[in-house]
Amino acid sequence: MLETVALSALTAFLTAAWNGAAGEIGKQTLLSAGALARRTLGRETPLPTGLEEWQTLAGQVHARLGHDPRQAGEWALLVRSFPGQAMTLTPTTGLPPASRDFTNRQQALKQLKREATRRAAGRPRVALLHGPPGIGTTAVALHLGAALHARFPDGQFYVDLRDTSDGPGPEPATVLLRLLRQMGVTAERMPPTASGREQLYRQLTAGRRALVVVDHASSAAQVRSLVPATPDVFLLVIVSGRPFALEAERVAVPPLSDRYAVQLIRKVAGPESVARAKARMPHLLARCEGNAFALKAEALRLQTEQTEQTGRGAPESRTREPGRDPVRDSVQTICDRLRPETARLIRLTALGGWPAIDARLAAAAADTASEDAARMLIEAAEAQLLDPVGDERYRFRPEVRRYLTDTAGLEHGIPECSAAVERVLDSLLDRALHAAHAALPQSWRTEPAPEGGGVHRDEAEGVAALAAEAGNVVRAVSVAVEYQHFTTALRLARALWPLQLKAGYWDEVLPALRVAARCADEHRPCSRTAAGLHFQLGHCLGELQQWEEAESEARAALRCERAEGHVRGEASSVELLGLLSLYQWRYEAAAERFDEAERVYRRITAGQEGARDVPRALALVERHQGRALRGMGRLAESRRLLESATDSFAEQGESYNRARALTDLAETLLDAGENAEALTRITEAESLLTPAAAPHLRYLAGLRSRGEGGR
Repeated sequence: MLETVALSALTAFLTAAWNGAAGEIGKQTLLSAGALARRTLGRETPLPTGLEEWQTLAGQVHARLGHDPRQAGEWALLVRSFPGQAMTLTPTTGLPPASRDFTNRQQALKQLKREATRRAAGRPRVALLHGPPGIGTTAVALHLGAALHARFPDGQFYVDLRDTSDGPGPEPATVLLRLLRQMGVTAERMPPTASGREQLYRQLTAGRRALVVVDHASSAAQVRSLVPATPDVFLLVIVSGRPFALEAERVAVPPLSDRYAVQLIRKVAGPESVARAKARMPHLLARCEGNAFALKAEALRLQTEQTEQTGRGAPESRTREPGRDPVRDSVQTICDRLRPETARLIRLTALGGWPAIDARLAAAAADTASEDAARMLIEAAEAQLLDPVGDERYRFRPEVRRYLTDTAGLEHGIPECSAAVERVLDSLLDRALHAAHAALPQSWRTEPAPEGGGVHRDEAEGVAALAAEAGNVVRAVSVAVEYQHFTTALRLARALWPLQLKAGYWDEVLPALRVAARCADEHRPCSRTAAGLHFQLGHCLGELQQWEEAESEARAALRCERAEGHVRGEASSVELLGLLSLYQWRYEAAAERFDEAERVYRRITAGQEGARDVPRALALVERHQGRALRGMGRLAESRRLLESATDSFAEQGESYNRARALTDLAETLLDAGENAEALTRITEAESLLTPAAAPHLRYLAGLRSRGEGGR
């Protein structure tokens, strides 16, 4: 069997297992590899943290296999049973549609086409498209994608990094995450680390012909890892504002000349409207300065001008002041033309920098009915103040939101603006608490749902509702701290727990957890709230394999729980430290922590806080103890504990956790050579799972092939 575990195959398996270590099943594969690596090398082998370390480990293991046919056979079976090693590029939604009103930009398009089609000659195809806000950079990119669609048969991928909070934007790892999702990578196959994601990106694009568009980038760091290493992938980075330093073909989008500006206005408003405004056209063009957003706004005004002239008359356009910005001038003109109640709603909604606006959020900001807010949002979108994003949600262009925020205080006063933000925070907190409780109804880490408000049918609906609001809730944590609503900030962050536990939203919630943990240390030090947030942060960092910081946060949670005398929280924090050790292949340290966690849980007696949770907690700890002992090669003890955990979950009616424990037990039995018994346990685990647990079922199928191949 040695030929089936050649060094290249072993290296590919180990790195693929590492890159796929997201979620429970990915970590299970990695634990199996770690246990077998330890048995093969006869010593503890800490989890490698980079590609070179994985290659070194593969070489060390491979060197031993020539002297041990039995272990060579075990590795061959493990490598062959690994589900879905090969991944292919899968186009999903593609680029948004190009604008029907697109006008000219021939020079920019010519430069971009030249970069996209030139002879590669060992140089990556990269372009940096830039221009001032509202000038039309995105429109140029989308038009290019439509024009060159046939040149990129393997897909066009679009990622918008627009951040309405005026912050630095997503981290590079998060940019890779968003792009890989566009490329069809599912949650269970998503690498947890930035280096793993970059490796997967390069694997998926190798030899492909694809267009990658990254819009609203704010730094070279965000996109540097996306620079293609294959000649037929074209990376197009769009910057709204001043360009940054990136090795790329720089393509500026200049203002439209008067000739093309008139063409754009004619396309939007119609030739009749332009003819009526002929006398004013020079003044209008001078005010817009060739800015596409401003020109469209003026065109929409001309389109409706005839109706208004038959009534109260069209409002006079302001004379442009030197040094003013055409986009801001246009937004001011649009607001003047809106109904006063709509202008007020849109200004107050802009406060806070919410990533997604719906009727409920806008209604809270303006203190009005949701039905009225929905109508006003439509009105604002038709006037070009909002961009629709689907599901009856909208978002602001950054430059539009900045102007609205700057003028909200002057128009409505600081007290009303503060009250609007507070109402939105309260509304988001209410939504988040309802959804979090529905997602984890039995968890002591989530608050009870408030009275009244939204009710969710089941846990899945609760998770979905929380996921839909994740961006706003994450943003709300920082806004609440900024407005000194510290308790609200902490409660919002605690409500994110189901997303990181059940939905794998680790990158998304990480910024909010960092903010909340600092806030708790400053304003609620050594409290249960601080403990809970450090625990969440430690869990999140562990899932992203940021081990050192994860352990530091878990220890901080442990200190807070002990200071509060919260035994259940203390045990849970010790258990987390054990899991962090387990997933780093430090099996002895993990076993010690799990033994300690068991002792702490057993200190909780009947009638004490958390007593109801103890049976389940002890079953989980038994399972973790069994996994650690398996990694140490103490298979008989591992089997005993895993059988006990399986029985406990059966008594408690915990079908899914029972299936997980049975899976662990089957692997321990396979390690011990008891394949027939392992196959029985695999069948039992399969019977407990629904089709929704597809990754787990695929893993069990791989285990079955190992058991049948080893008989």
